[in-house]
Amino acid sequence: QVQLVESGGGLVQPGGSLTLSCVASGFTFSSSAMNWYRQASGKERELVAAITSRGDNTIYADSVKGRFTISRDNGKSTLYLQMNSLKSEDTAVYYCAAPQLARGQGTQVTVSS
Repeated sequence: QVQLVESGGGLVQPGGSLTLSCVASGFTFSSSAMNWYRQASGKERELVAAITSRGDNTIYADSVKGRFTISRDNGKSTLYLQMNSLKSEDTAVYYCAAPQLARGQGTQVTVSS
């Protein structure tokens, strides 16, 4: 059974940092590119960042470039999203996804003072 479980969300003040994790199981994680998406209330889902299976290439939405870093540990079947200099507009539910396989249940990130 393919499963993706996110964690690490929470409430943080503007300018703060959070690191999201996504633990994968049920498929060959090291062979799959991975994505982080987010969806804010009332808005469409947005691709935040993506990473190749070996972690040697990444892409970012313009809105998070220079502030967020996607990474992975294939030995631990875990995907990460380091988020720095958080802004109120980063508030959303964040999902990890293995393209055409599965999506996690999401973790809420709220940036507010």
